[in-house]
Amino acid sequence: MRRHLSSALFASAALLSAACSGGGTHPAPTPARTTARAAVVRPEPAVQVLPGMPPVLDRRDVYSADRPGALSPVVRKFPSLVYVPNTESDTVTVIDPKTYKVVRTIPVGTQPQHVVPSWDLRTLWVNNDLGNSLTPIDPATGKVGDEVPVHDPYNLYFTPNGKYAVVMASMDRQLVFRDPHTMAVRKVVPVSCYGVNHADFSPDGRYFIVSCEFSGELLKVDTARMEVVGQQTLPYEGAMPQDVKMSPDGKTWYVADMVADGVWELNGDTFSKPVLLRTGKGAHGLYVSRDSKSMYISNRGEGSISVLNFATGRLTAKWWIDGGGSPDMGGVSADGKVLWLSGRYDGEVYALSTDDGRTLAKIPVGAGPHGLCVYPQPGRYSLGHTGIFR
Repeated sequence: MRRHLSSALFASAALLSAACSGGGTHPAPTPARTTARAAVVRPEPAVQVLPGMPPVLDRRDVYSADRPGALSPVVRKFPSLVYVPNTESDTVTVIDPKTYKVVRTIPVGTQPQHVVPSWDLRTLWVNNDLGNSLTPIDPATGKVGDEVPVHDPYNLYFTPNGKYAVVMASMDRQLVFRDPHTMAVRKVVPVSCYGVNHADFSPDGRYFIVSCEFSGELLKVDTARMEVVGQQTLPYEGAMPQDVKMSPDGKTWYVADMVADGVWELNGDTFSKPVLLRTGKGAHGLYVSRDSKSMYISNRGEGSISVLNFATGRLTAKWWIDGGGSPDMGGVSADGKVLWLSGRYDGEVYALSTDDGRTLAKIPVGAGPHGLCVYPQPGRYSLGHTGIFR
């Protein structure tokens, strides 16, 4: 069946493509001519996104731009590497994913927690939490820039329109909106919970949900207004929420909890009461497969990874790391074939096959490896953390 799209939609797509590639615009294609017998297929109305945000490509799948090998022209020539921040060694270990060998060790600031791709994909920011700084790395050349003073940068995100960087100032109990390039402060948002650490943005970019590790709470934040508009306590004594991710259609939000040993499920739009799905001891990191069908959940306390099927909402497999381990944060390879995770308590990194969970490699790194970043990855822009791409 032929699709009949308006020339306005084609023009919008052309402008987005040009913006991502840095080139000029191209004339919009002429829509196919309809016949008397052909049924007119009306396109779904566009999602009304946060002003300045790139359009949603597929309202049923926010990860549709993350398909295997779908690298932006910005990153296409970048070397494929794995960057591992070692919180206790104050270094970043760089691994060649083809050989599983360490190729470089970069000294950085005190207690680096995460390696975060910038919204425009051109910079990797090392979050030196206790060093109160960010270290920029050029992923094209490997050049390390001068440290940028930023207080308490436990984690780092970017608003979907690229207008602000959002620093998760965990100990300061603040969300700090900054210039995404200079990191100059634009607005400080105090919070009443303890330990803001991870987040994800709604499909339209108009709000994001934040986990508060040390008080077992969740926040809902209006992106444009830069204000907390919702707050709730997880219904589990001693809860310690960690990573946050959405289902492809944006209808279900998942929050890993390392004390409740599973993931909380809730509706982000209504900010509903969460329901717990148990996955394994110390549930921590959440990663989406390249086909948007599954989510990988690292269970740090038991050395396993649970696999959740988005369509059914059920767990379909549990993979165990050979010889045990403490899988924490990481990412999926550009081709979708390997899940990379740091071994927080074991000074190593794990490479696992996404076909069957086989342990492909265990690579020694520094002490306390944490927010590992696989780079480059597919996607048009980065929302931060270890790589949330859309």
